Amino acid sequence: MINVGIIGGSGYTAGELIRILMYHPNVKIDFVYSTTNAGKPLSVAHHDLMGDIEMNFTDVINPDVNVVFLCLGHGKSISFLQENQFAGHTKIIDLGNDFRLNKDAHFEGKDFIYGLPELNKSDIKKANYIANPGCFATAIQLALLPLAKNNLLNNDVHINATTGSTGAGVGLSDTSHFSWRNNNMSHYKAFEHQHLGEISESLVQLQDDFESDLLFIPNRGDFPRGIFATLYTLSDDSLEQLVAKYEEFYKNEPFVTVTTTNINMKQVVQTNKCIISLLKKGNRVLITSVIDNLTKGASGQAIQNMNLMFGLEETTGLHLKPSGF
Repeated sequence: MINVGIIGGSGYTAGELIRILMYHPNVKIDFVYSTTNAGKPLSVAHHDLMGDIEMNFTDVINPDVNVVFLCLGHGKSISFLQENQFAGHTKIIDLGNDFRLNKDAHFEGKDFIYGLPELNKSDIKKANYIANPGCFATAIQLALLPLAKNNLLNNDVHINATTGSTGAGVGLSDTSHFSWRNNNMSHYKAFEHQHLGEISESLVQLQDDFESDLLFIPNRGDFPRGIFATLYTLSDDSLEQLVAKYEEFYKNEPFVTVTTTNINMKQVVQTNKCIISLLKKGNRVLITSVIDNLTKGASGQAIQNMNLMFGLEETTGLHLKPSGF
């Protein structure tokens, strides 16, 4: 069994990790660390776990676990690792943004691998430290990687993507209150979202001359979870040619499905799936990518990475049913 520790246990991504891992056939949850809820049942923060798992939060780590998931706020993983030492054999999967960029990937003798399985699977299998991708970054990269692989990203890419309120975390803010968010929509960080850096580095990894602009408008949706992303750029390939290239790229990727039908977010919410739809109009190709921001965009992908790191089938524990209605 893989002994697991979870740091930052009262947040949304930690809750999603617990929900999946407590039914994972190869995992034992050793501890869930939370300084604000230490000594209290997990169900105090994650109400849906009531009756499913008898465990309390703790403010003491077990430094000898096999793998630890860091579910801390962005920028806090570095300070936590500086203050808390784990055994040399303990693998680390960081769900924050501290180690995602190439310039940040080397930390105190640890080399963090960017954990997008559809791009870096062979490196992930050998890794001890993983920087889990961002949620927007996951949806957008999966939409664009086949184009980069075929050197087809030679024009600006226009991106419009809407995320659920859980993407903002459990902390209250002016834009996360129900009365503001319900029946409302807004954009933020237009053209300068922090995920653009990791997206660009991945695209250059496949197409080294990529230098086109990614014109990204992130939106806040009035739903709790999911990402619906639409992207368009120019391509001389026919729809049939593009579909063939996407299907070839993802032929061995169990969580990515390519289609030409209209898709919707509920097809993937509460799963680790990404569905990509392609449409061609003239020389413009429209790519739609849908994921669950908490699962494929965070905790599910982290578990997929854990499976690969420990030599398991990557789908283990991740056969999850979408919400549907």
